[in-house]
Amino acid sequence: MSRTQPIRHTDELIRFKDYYRKEHPNPRNYALIVLGLNTALRISDILKITWGMVYDFENRHYHAHLHLTEQKTGKETMIALNHAVIAALGDLRQSTPLCHRDDYLFNSQKTHNMPISRSQAFRIIKKAAVDTHMPEHISCHSLRKTFGYHAWKNGTPPALLMDIFNHSSYQITRRYLCIEQDDKDEVFFQIDL
Repeated sequence: MSRTQPIRHTDELIRFKDYYRKEHPNPRNYALIVLGLNTALRISDILKITWGMVYDFENRHYHAHLHLTEQKTGKETMIALNHAVIAALGDLRQSTPLCHRDDYLFNSQKTHNMPISRSQAFRIIKKAAVDTHMPEHISCHSLRKTFGYHAWKNGTPPALLMDIFNHSSYQITRRYLCIEQDDKDEVFFQIDL
């Protein structure tokens, strides 16, 4: 049974993230990946984001936080928009200068005033993964899992990750992080009592 995996290694993550910025420049696809990696949102929630949710058109600046109701859980969430997200959104906005507050960030080129489909988002992510020689089992959900994995590796308490992901139990979050033997080995090698 295949299971979606996070992108564990920093060098692989950089290659993957930069695929649509350097190798095959595409501001929309790059912003999709950066937003997914930095917000821990499910792809269904990312695709529903409009410009008005991230950009204040009257004062001409990006909002500090993204407020939304998660589609799967129905829970309201507030996510800080970090520098990487704002920079990617800035590049995307420059490439689509006629965007309006009700336009989706990831507008479909085929269907007027609709976001790209989940299957299109999957193809975008899968192409970057395959072309950058990523391990198997990289999908849209890998972006969310990658956020959690790297947050955990950087010392974020699992209870806080459980809250960020809106998981109902610690066991779900633990499975979600895809901790492998090499992660456990690293702990043993770091402890030298």
